[in-house]
Amino acid sequence: MSTISPSASSRIPAAGNLPATFSEEQLIRVWEADAKNSLAWFLEYDGRGLWQPAAHLELLCNKIEAVERGGLKRLMVFLPPRHGKSQVVSKKFPAWYLGRNPDKEIIISSYSADLAYDFSRIARNTFREWGPKLWGLQLAGDSGAVGRWGVDGHTGGLVAAGVGGPITGRGAHVAIIDDPFKNYEEAASETIREKVLNWYRSTLRTRLAPGGAIILVMTRWHEKDLAGELEKAMKDGGEVWEIIDLPAFAKENDALGRAPGEVLWPARYPASELEDTKIALGSYLWNALYQQKPSPAAGNKFKRAWFRYFEIDDDHVVLHTPGEEQERKRVPLNRCWCFQTCDPAGSTKTSADYFALGTWLVTPNRDLLLRDVIRTRLEGPDQPKLFEQGYRRWNPKLQGVETKNMGLTLFQELRRKGLPVIDLKAEVDKETRALPVMARMEAGTVYFLIGAPWLGEYEDELLVFPNGEYDDQVDMTSYAGIIVAGRRHTGPVAKPAGW
Repeated sequence: MSTISPSASSRIPAAGNLPATFSEEQLIRVWEADAKNSLAWFLEYDGRGLWQPAAHLELLCNKIEAVERGGLKRLMVFLPPRHGKSQVVSKKFPAWYLGRNPDKEIIISSYSADLAYDFSRIARNTFREWGPKLWGLQLAGDSGAVGRWGVDGHTGGLVAAGVGGPITGRGAHVAIIDDPFKNYEEAASETIREKVLNWYRSTLRTRLAPGGAIILVMTRWHEKDLAGELEKAMKDGGEVWEIIDLPAFAKENDALGRAPGEVLWPARYPASELEDTKIALGSYLWNALYQQKPSPAAGNKFKRAWFRYFEIDDDHVVLHTPGEEQERKRVPLNRCWCFQTCDPAGSTKTSADYFALGTWLVTPNRDLLLRDVIRTRLEGPDQPKLFEQGYRRWNPKLQGVETKNMGLTLFQELRRKGLPVIDLKAEVDKETRALPVMARMEAGTVYFLIGAPWLGEYEDELLVFPNGEYDDQVDMTSYAGIIVAGRRHTGPVAKPAGW
């Protein structure tokens, strides 16, 4: 008889409605009935109390059950590494599916035949263990090979293959693609990306049975990976996919209803561990693998080729221009005027955004120079102190503050203190707001302070926009472009009373 732990038995869905006199064996039979009909409960049953339920895995199970029942034909699921996608989709779901549909066929594919065979081996062993007990089914006698196995007395079974390899002899009522790229090097190769896409179209897609379904579950590596190409085709009128996008840190309109910044699987990967991973990977790979928002390495909206730099040499700024001659333009500091822009954060409690304050110089030729960045998480009452410190240090002619949401409270407080603040209104979307400063960067009239400690993180945020986890420094920069486009060199601004 199968064993069941007390903690696991307490999670049997129907147990609360059963008589208290029910024996453990009777409870197991209830669980077996639920496991036959629910993938989530099959995972609990198979795990013998070791399975770790999580909200994202429950959602995944619900969507895959919709595939099994015929209501969902095209499903993409994007998850960070090691978050249970293969365990659910490729290792356990095939056994459950064939138990319920012994005359149907499944194809499992991954970036290598060896990995697809590993998935198939676990699925086969799972079916061998539970097929007889739950569904009265057994493996076919000739199911020794992990690349192809069947259900005894029925026409259904499973075929495993590597992406790019042949799939012969069987069709698929459900085709599973689990991570079609091995690593970034493969996904970054245009040749390999084309090979994967052609294989999908000419090989896998043609093996579908009438009304067959496709499940693509993957970690994103590149904006033009298989998922990216299928999304593009959908926008151009191609096949419609349901897309479940589950980043490690939630963005707005999260599929699970998480607040922005909330962790996907805190019981296994707490925020502190994910932050360490983010530092180790760098922003490009972090945004691709963990936030499911890959961007071009050369930049998405902002291009790395546009970036220019300056240095401070005594009482001059020295502008570095690209090219073989590496011309240096010297501009006296006292001929530049200074201003600041700020994208304030609402609260540190949500971990959703940072407070970002940029200090800018404008030369007589209206070149825009980013001299300093303060980026931190602060509660609202602490933010005015940074403005006061910034005023004392840089003596800006004006301090621009986005007044949306919590920014209005900050703006009013700064006004009471007599600081030279102006309100910045978010009247258009972020990408539209960035257009003026993007045009200036492309024209070569925006410069960053070379060697600044904040420079790497700042540039990374620009390059991944609008797919990045944060955009506070982008907003800070966008407002600078708007201000300098609408202002000539200004006269002095009186210092606040008492300064």
